[in-house]
Amino acid sequence: MGQQSFWDLEQRQHQLAEKKRTLGELNRVIPWESFRPQLEQIHGKPKKSNAGRKPMDVIVMLKLLVLQQLYNISDEELEYQVKDRLSFMQFLGLGLEDAIPDATTVWLFRKRLQEHKLVEELFEHFEGYLREQGYQAQGGQIIDATLVPVPKQRISKTEKAQLEAGEVPLEWQENPHRLSQKDRDAQWTKKNDVSYYGYKNHIDVDVKHGFIRHYSVTAASVHDSQQLTRVLDGDNEGNEVWADSAYRSVAIEGLLAALNFISHIHERAYRNRPLTEDQETANKERSHTRARVEHVFGAWVMQMGGKLLRSIGLERAKVNIGLKNLTYNFIRLVFWQTRPVAG
Repeated sequence: MGQQSFWDLEQRQHQLAEKKRTLGELNRVIPWESFRPQLEQIHGKPKKSNAGRKPMDVIVMLKLLVLQQLYNISDEELEYQVKDRLSFMQFLGLGLEDAIPDATTVWLFRKRLQEHKLVEELFEHFEGYLREQGYQAQGGQIIDATLVPVPKQRISKTEKAQLEAGEVPLEWQENPHRLSQKDRDAQWTKKNDVSYYGYKNHIDVDVKHGFIRHYSVTAASVHDSQQLTRVLDGDNEGNEVWADSAYRSVAIEGLLAALNFISHIHERAYRNRPLTEDQETANKERSHTRARVEHVFGAWVMQMGGKLLRSIGLERAKVNIGLKNLTYNFIRLVFWQTRPVAG
């Protein structure tokens, strides 16, 4: 391996400093305590005695999941990194003498969030906070979807045929451990002649502030347009809608018109019917606004460790992708709260 130059080391120090600064700003900007009422629901009935191990503070656990989404790391790696990094411990409000939640505790907490369907509730709670702080959805909305890959599974042709028929292969049924390791919800899709396996994150972003206002998680094979009504934001103060040509259809155009939305959905070409020069010009103009949604997916890749999902099953995917969307909104609020004020 080649020797690192001074420039390489300086760049690494800068990246570490930026991450540390982000954690500090998240602590300062995000109203962590406001999430406590929702999170305390996971404890259910109050304990009858003080015997036994005291449960880990729910705000610390939420922050752990935010760290996990910021760095896109496994439960085991998260446990190690928290023990190894003082910056992580400072973000969590833990000292060297405090116990660090282990990987199993993190997994159980996330499972409780799934069982109580709390991720959606946390996301909506923060959306309400954004509105209270003056970050209402404005300027119209952009709708798009991104593929979220999961590790590809090794299955036989027979097993694949049985799964496509809605059946669980007999060998899997006889081996519960193997069955638990198989993702029966993730599906294949093609984009630009490239095959992808996993899920999709369908989102609605407001044009002015760039926050994710609504989202929906599906298997990768679900067409983008099928989720438009699930993510369309009726509370946006603007009535314009931008989306790429995958959302273009007579039915969707009619629906948007009936709801008094102005459509800026890209025109699409068809076989033996290419776009006219005017249509191409209109699409380029729409792209100036629609491209802003790419900031979200770009942040996932450049700032939040990528899109690869390690969980198995749609319900767990909803939890992890929902937490990713919430974490993105956290760092987006940090951006707005810390940007220089124009003179």
